[in-house]
Amino acid sequence: MTISRDSKLDDYILKLEKGVDTIIGERGIKLSDGQKQRIGIARELYRNNEILVLDEATSTLDIKTEDEILDTLSNLKKSKTNKIISHRNNAIKICDRVISLTADPFLNYR
Repeated sequence: MTISRDSKLDDYILKLEKGVDTIIGERGIKLSDGQKQRIGIARELYRNNEILVLDEATSTLDIKTEDEILDTLSNLKKSKTNKIISHRNNAIKICDRVISLTADPFLNYR
């Protein structure tokens, strides 16, 4: 497993003049939201924990990129526990169990 490939960053990194040594600005100001999310996924994969918790990790990605990352996460299910929090149905398609939380429209929020 190469983390940059699995987080779909390889093509982006190869296009950069200085590759992985490129300065991306404070808090990644020079990155798109999708690139920031892929870096976040790469960081989690790099940590190599037994449990991955991903909260809206693919929310700004296009469906193709999201599907590619979900394939990677699906393959990791053999060796890791994945917790995925998402509003997107596509992101939970690889889940073995889904817990749906919905707000009661009759509750009075104050």
